[in-house]
Amino acid sequence: MKKKICVIGMGYIGLPTSAMFAKHGFQVLGVDVNEEVVNSLNEGRIIIEEPYLDALVYEEVVKNGSLKASTKAEKADVFIIAVPTPIKEDKTAMMDYVEAATRSIVPFLEPGNMVVLESTSPPGTVENLMMPILRECPFDVEESLYVAHSPERVIPGKILIELVENNRIIGGINRKSAEEVKKIYASFVKGEIFLTDATTAEMCKLMENTFRDVNIALANELAVICEQLGINAWEVIKYSNKHPRVTLHQPGPGVGGHCLAVDPWFIVEKFPETAKIIRLARETNDAMPHHVFGRARNILGSLAGKKIAILGATYKPDIDDLRESPVLELVDLLEEVRDLEVRIYDPFILSYKHLAPDLETALADADLLVLGVNHRVFENIPFGELKSRMRTPKILDTRNFLDGESLRAQGFEYHLLGEGRGFHGQR
Repeated sequence: MKKKICVIGMGYIGLPTSAMFAKHGFQVLGVDVNEEVVNSLNEGRIIIEEPYLDALVYEEVVKNGSLKASTKAEKADVFIIAVPTPIKEDKTAMMDYVEAATRSIVPFLEPGNMVVLESTSPPGTVENLMMPILRECPFDVEESLYVAHSPERVIPGKILIELVENNRIIGGINRKSAEEVKKIYASFVKGEIFLTDATTAEMCKLMENTFRDVNIALANELAVICEQLGINAWEVIKYSNKHPRVTLHQPGPGVGGHCLAVDPWFIVEKFPETAKIIRLARETNDAMPHHVFGRARNILGSLAGKKIAILGATYKPDIDDLRESPVLELVDLLEEVRDLEVRIYDPFILSYKHLAPDLETALADADLLVLGVNHRVFENIPFGELKSRMRTPKILDTRNFLDGESLRAQGFEYHLLGEGRGFHGQR
């Protein structure tokens, strides 16, 4: 008889995980409070963009009955919680969804069941938030349930590949829990699976993203310094990385997504007096949209009455995900300027404020084009043909993506984040 898995949360992680388990011999029930998500999934349709996921869902797991969706949990052998853990305005974790999901499965739990938290959470979530709720079960939870945290480690655009190929950490409330949970993930994970305790697993996921966030903050700080110094940060990074033990990251308009822009705050929340470097890195990266705003103002002299076109608004290239995108923070800052018009062109976005239907419309009478996201589809834009549509042919590239020399040769005033030339009038 197939083991039944109930996955709570049909978002960017829960749905691909559900489809993967369904493909590998499990009967899966996907649970979500959003009826549109549930109805779409039962019809074999998905409302998120991820390569090959639609084909896997429709052609395989929904069509053969291995994956179904509902707004309510049911009895199962394994319960996986993959709900959002968003950050609040005060930079603390909003854990209401994890708490609600945990409470929702308590009536269905039986001895021998597994409960797995996949949602990225502050250290101690399993032990201090989930376990007290699970202990409401009418049996000895520590002896009878297998409880663990197994954080996802995937990136949008490669989720189905990385779910299989990436190494995985499983942290149990005890050794037996970790070992039992390992068995179900081993059904499709080809990477190594490492066992530890729940809090260590939670901290590992947070530190993986914090490591990257801190190093991006270093690159962003370097970019601002190089602008003030009148040199090119991208050259500094390129030549510094020729050293065999140096790998500097790249600067940009900020850090987005639900991982890098959020996870470090979970550590700061728990250890506000200790996590000083982590907090400073977050504040540095959060300040970059303000810096880009300042660059735009410096280039145009005054922003009042001007039009700025923004190329790309998602938090990273070639995806449709807007979560925590620094470009959206830049848009909010520009909206505060009197009589300033903002137009956004991003072919991955179906609906958002200031969205232009095409690049030509976005550029019409623009005083400045800001390259915010380096989507691959932007590689072959015929800027020479579009130059006449702009009121003033000025470009600010925040990703070192465009060919600055070519654009300058075509008569554009090209500015690059992290390059001193043009910003301070020196090279």
